[in-house]
Amino acid sequence: MKNLVFAFLIVLVSCTTKNESIKNNTIWFAQPASNWNEALPIGNGRLGGMVFGSIYNERIQLNEESLWTGSRNQFTDKTLAYKVLPEIRQLLFDGEYAKAQILCKNEFMGNNNWNMYQTLGDLYLQANHVGEAENYKRKLDLETAIASVSYSVDGVNFKREYFSSYPDQALFVKISADKPASVSISAALKRPKDAEISANKNSIIMRGQVTAGGVDIQGLNPGVHYFCALNAFNTGGDLVTEGDSIRINKADEVTFVLTARTNYWGENQEEQCLADMEKLASKKFKKIRKDHIHDYQSYFKRVELKLTDEDKNEIPTDSRLKAVQHGEEDNGLIETYFNFGRYLLISSSRPGDLAANLQGIWADGLVPPWSADYHININIQMNYWPAEITNLSECHLPFIALIDSLRTHGRETAKNMYNSRGFVAHFTTNAWYWTTAVGEPEWGMWPMGAAWGCQHIWQHYLFTQDQDYLKKVYPILKEASLFFVDYLIEDPKTGYLVTGPSSSPENKFETPDGKISNITMGPTMDMTITRELLQNTIEASKIIGIDVEFRNELETLVSQLAPLQIGSDGRIMEWTEEFKEPEPGHRHISHLYGLYPGNSISTTQTPDFAEAARKTIDYRLAHGGGHTGWSRAWIINFFARLGNGEKAYQNLLALLRKSTLSNLFDNHPPFQIDGNFGGTAGVAEMLLQSHANEIHLLPALPKAWPNGKVSGLKARGGFEVDIEWENGKLKQARIKNLIGNSMQVRYNNKITQIDAKKNELVILNEFLE
Repeated sequence: MKNLVFAFLIVLVSCTTKNESIKNNTIWFAQPASNWNEALPIGNGRLGGMVFGSIYNERIQLNEESLWTGSRNQFTDKTLAYKVLPEIRQLLFDGEYAKAQILCKNEFMGNNNWNMYQTLGDLYLQANHVGEAENYKRKLDLETAIASVSYSVDGVNFKREYFSSYPDQALFVKISADKPASVSISAALKRPKDAEISANKNSIIMRGQVTAGGVDIQGLNPGVHYFCALNAFNTGGDLVTEGDSIRINKADEVTFVLTARTNYWGENQEEQCLADMEKLASKKFKKIRKDHIHDYQSYFKRVELKLTDEDKNEIPTDSRLKAVQHGEEDNGLIETYFNFGRYLLISSSRPGDLAANLQGIWADGLVPPWSADYHININIQMNYWPAEITNLSECHLPFIALIDSLRTHGRETAKNMYNSRGFVAHFTTNAWYWTTAVGEPEWGMWPMGAAWGCQHIWQHYLFTQDQDYLKKVYPILKEASLFFVDYLIEDPKTGYLVTGPSSSPENKFETPDGKISNITMGPTMDMTITRELLQNTIEASKIIGIDVEFRNELETLVSQLAPLQIGSDGRIMEWTEEFKEPEPGHRHISHLYGLYPGNSISTTQTPDFAEAARKTIDYRLAHGGGHTGWSRAWIINFFARLGNGEKAYQNLLALLRKSTLSNLFDNHPPFQIDGNFGGTAGVAEMLLQSHANEIHLLPALPKAWPNGKVSGLKARGGFEVDIEWENGKLKQARIKNLIGNSMQVRYNNKITQIDAKKNELVILNEFLE
């Protein structure tokens, strides 16, 4: 067979934002939400709402990202834990796993200060309608980030619009009708507890200090002070105060404006909240709406995905999802799911804000699942998997800031628990940057959370090639690596350096004497993350030209790390020994970190390990793996990296069929947003990859997507890529060289090297044989 050769053209271009209208950009329903999992999310990165869309008694559940119980002062390390560390390690090296685990539990696990992310409360709107409603429609426009409800009563057509504006830091609800004096509605703010509510003229104020959510969990303490203001502006009609609510009668239209702040950032929440409202006093709604759309679209319109010409947008989204769950396939719904994932990231993670938590920013009640905290043993990392590849680099910054913020407490934990320099964090944290090991060793004895987070710091550089940024974040990489300089220990059996005591996140094994344990030395994920962190730090020091001595020390350590191993059955080993697995279908597949999101396993550079990874996935799936939403999303990315488009697509369908709620939220169960982001990243990885020092076009294209195009995806090295394909084959790729780096491009296992200058566009036309 002849070598593949690309016909390509290099032209000088300017990179502009996409202006096309994106299809499959609407989620809509023919009825109001009957529960929270059917409501529609709106958000500006910080201030969010869930729109139920009830005609007569509307509820918008509210969130403000910093509404947490607890405080920065809480810290609960076992301060002398490091003194028993040698004993625990010796027990593990001697195969006394159960004894070591008991010692870990008694001497290492700190107190459970389970602080909670809580609801801000609810905005209730009671409409004074007489008669039955008709022509109802509730929708979320992913292209404008505006939710809406429309219906008619007694010949009058009503419309509501809801959005949370980043430029104006406020949430808006506008209610209008096509006949004058038709809008009569009351408004009230409510919260389950810890709320003082009052109304005056056209305003409602809700304030308080959040406390534990009505549950007796030792260690919980009061949290932030908050302040929320709702103002109503009516055109026509009259407005009256009724207790702690307000009523508007016979208006032409009404606009509600809601602002909210806490003292989390050290500022006066009341002053800041009212200042947000004051800035809007002279601003017209038309301009507010226009600014909101312009800001949002500056992110959203960077990428467009088209997988089908079929238009099913006249069918409600929940009906389309049910059809898929009953065996149909719907590429347009996959487009919507992808667009929704990017919408959620834009709406829950903006520069300067907190990172998106387990539920983004959307959580109901006072005790959300898993506290809606930051599980950093995969879940919050998965939240940010689509950030770079789908051209939302700025949205990645809050998570990078979170990793940086872990350093203060993380230094104390490193010293107290391991007598090590540097900083460390374990399986979970929260808005107060808790880093200690807590709970059961099964999940708590895992000191790799900060190290994994540092991968995101490095990935942001790889995609942006911003050396000024790299100089700023290098101290984080160095300090994380410094922990391992002190922490690593030689395995007396092999002579390799290993981590430990640690676990393969949340999984367990059966010891040779029939006992069940979680704790060992040098589990595979630990070693893969450690190697990656040290190598990234080495490379960063070379790029910015500093720390030669420290770099040399790290290079020596890397050469001594325990290697990845393949077991006797051909699978990647999860632990240093081939233990029996009590849960062979476990949701975590941690030993394949090197396949995704890491880059130490690839079909081109390490084919033997890639084959072993495939056997590992098949074994997990055969025993019930992928049963949680986020786990299924991870598997999509695994198969994409293996170049298996058919399996990636099958698991994408499984994500929709088994783990997706009617509003397209991911279902763990319960709702957990990481699966949305993991699934979005998986679609992108099927179409473009760049982790193996090359731009790989259509690496895992399934037969179900014979024709399509995607524009605006990002590749490592500083490239923006548009791809179009027909009949399952590449038609054209357009690669914008944003930095001026040379590029190696792969398609169908053939490679071409292209050199282009900064801001030049490389057009790869139909290949020649």
